[in-house]
Formats: sequence, structure tokens, C-alpha cells
Amino acid sequence: MNTTKIVFIGAGSMSFGVSMFRDLFGTRELAGSTLCLVDINSENLERMTALAHLLNKETGAGYKIEATTDRRAALPGAGFVVNSIVVERNRLWKMDFEVPKKYGIRHTLGENGGPGGLFFTLRTIPLILDVVRDMEELCPQAVFINFSNPESRIILALGKYSRIACIGLCHGIFMAQADAARIMGLPQENVDVWGAGLNHFQWLLHIRQHDTGQDLYPLLREKERTYDPAFMPLTRRLFHTFGKYPSCSDDHLGEYLAYGWEGGEEGYDFEADEQFRLVLKGRIEAVLAGTDPLPPEVFEPSGESGVAVITGMLHNKKSFIEAGVIYNQGAIPNLPADLAVEVPVVADAAGIHPVSLGALPGGIARLLSMQASVQQLAVEAAVHASKELALQALLIDPVVNSAAAAEKILDELWEVNKPYIRRCI
Repeated sequence: MNTTKIVFIGAGSMSFGVSMFRDLFGTRELAGSTLCLVDINSENLERMTALAHLLNKETGAGYKIEATTDRRAALPGAGFVVNSIVVERNRLWKMDFEVPKKYGIRHTLGENGGPGGLFFTLRTIPLILDVVRDMEELCPQAVFINFSNPESRIILALGKYSRIACIGLCHGIFMAQADAARIMGLPQENVDVWGAGLNHFQWLLHIRQHDTGQDLYPLLREKERTYDPAFMPLTRRLFHTFGKYPSCSDDHLGEYLAYGWEGGEEGYDFEADEQFRLVLKGRIEAVLAGTDPLPPEVFEPSGESGVAVITGMLHNKKSFIEAGVIYNQGAIPNLPADLAVEVPVVADAAGIHPVSLGALPGGIARLLSMQASVQQLAVEAAVHASKELALQALLIDPVVNSAAAAEKILDELWEVNKPYIRRCI
């Protein structure tokens, strides 16, 4: 049985950390491997390390568990580096949403597209490139598995500016699968989907019944006509117009569109998020204190694909992953080669192999091409720490409808993010 070293950067994140633990400790295929947990928050790291030891014991997963706040100390010998880091997540993200709104920009989440997506990019890419520069020095053969947003822009930056093998992973395609199954009144597990596009802007090119292979698009079109009109109105408008069902929800899709706010512009629920994290922290501490049992969901798959990539590559299993964010280079032939796209992939000992579904329908490709230029320019602004390029990225973004507003947003949010913006090349 092959073994490896998995370095999990950002392991102190309780929400994503628990999801990753569910999959790591739910397999025996990694027994004997080393799991090294890394986080700069020593309190969170200590809590999650204790949880990892408990799960390792309860499941018999057989890991050697290490923990450190020093990323460089963790990386030597790594085969895989799992990343979920974020810079001051809720404080800065909330400003990314509220400042543009103050200047009249109507948008949705402010995370992966629009002005918020730009500033997520500006502050996140320098940190990600720091990690991969360390990998190039200390574990150059390791694979970087990214869960941090903005996924498309991070993978685009790594494809262009690093030689480290990388993939971004997101469960968005399964959200679209669930929604399509719901509309059709079918169990989700009996609906197979094949999608391609951009992260959070992927399109279901095929929807088929798992048991028979029957094309389910005719049924979806029939059932959707009379389904509750309040359910995913923006998604369904795009479905009517472009002929394929997009993923993964109105708020995520809306980040990329001038009219995206028509699907809702309330933004992310930061209060509920913070409350959830407090509750989760309390549950973990109660489990560690022995006053509560481990909840049953801890022993169930999370729905993420990170461990499938690791085991597929480590054991040469040719694991099929429904959606991976990769540097394009022809996987979607009618989108730019120097772009990060989301397509099915196969992971085995030879690497990560995109499964091309061919060219996208013409209208969809042109819609995505508008966003491609925005993402490319935002990445260049981040790696060069260029305020001039950042303004250009805002002024070509379809979400931005005022040059005067763009300049005010840039001035205000540049100062807020200035501690994290720096030239990377």
C-alpha cells in the first residue's frame, strides 16, 4: 500500500476542516500516511488537531498526525498540499460587498466576480503564490489542491506563474445536479450530469438517468415550465435563453452578470455564518471534552473531492472527478487557453487529466468569454500589485456600470487591502 504526506494548510478552519476530516478519516486507503495540519491560529490548530487524533482513533484510519504553525517546516516530503486559507474572511468580504453597494453597484455575493472578486484576488493571490514558491523549493513534485476562493483566478495565476501541479475543487456542480433533480422530481443519485465552463459558471451539457443513460433534458424542460417560479429565477432565465442549465445558484452566477442582482442582491449572510461557526466550535469542544458523542455525519462523506484526487493519484486508480478547476490549454477549445476552466477530470499516477466535452455552445462560450477577460486582467493586477490594472479590470467587468463609482471603490478598498497587496513576480 502506497503512503504519502498530506499537508493541510488552513486546517484550523472548523467548517471546511470538518468536511475534509470526514473524507480523510472515512478511508483506509491512506493508512500509514502522514497528515500534517498547518494554521497560523494556534488555538484553532490545537482544537482541530485534537479532533483529528480522536477521529483517527475512532475510525482506525491509521494516520501519523503532525501539527505546526510553520508552513515551511511542514512542506518537506509532502506529496499533496491541501489549501483552504483565506485572508480576514468575513471582515474584508463584508467590505467587498458593502463598499460597492454604497457607490451604486448592484451585485450579489462580492466574492468571485464583480468588485468584490477583484479584491479577493488582490489579497489572496500573493499569499497563495508564497505557498507554491515554498513548494517549488521544498516539495516540487507535490500536488496543490485548492479550495480557497476565488478558485478560477487562483488556478489561472498558478497555471501562468508556477510549475507546481494544481487543481481547484468545488462542489458547485452537485448543487446544480440537486436542483435539476428537484425540478424533475427524481432522486439526485439517479441523475448523472456532465458540466463544463468556469467555476460557479459551469453549464450542464448532459443530464442523464443513471440507470438507463436516458437523456433527461426533455423531462427537465417539461417539468421546469410549471415549477415554482420563485425557485432560482436567474438560473432558469439563463436556461431558457441559452438552452443548458447553469450551475450552481443564482447568487454565484449573479456575480458575473450585469443583471445578476435580479436573482437577489442581499449578499452573504455573515451573521448566520458567524453564528454557525460559534455553534460548531461549541460542538467540537463538547466532543473533545467527552460530554457529547461524535455526531453521525462525521462518519459520512462530505461531498468534496479532495481525497478522491489524492487516492486516485497515489494508487493509480484513475479516479473520475465530476468537476475540477484546471488551466485550460484546450480542454474547452472555444475559450482562451490561458484561462482556468472547470471540467471533469481523471486523477491517476500520471497526473490530473482533463476530460474535454468539446466546444461549448456558441452563446454560452461568448458569455463566458466576457468574464474570461475580467479574470485574466484581475490576475495581472494582483501579481503586479498594479492599481492601474485593477481599475482596468473594474472597467471591463459587466457588473460595474459607472466609471466614477469604479474609481471610488478602487480608492477605498485598495487602502483597506493594502497590507496584503504586493508584487509577486
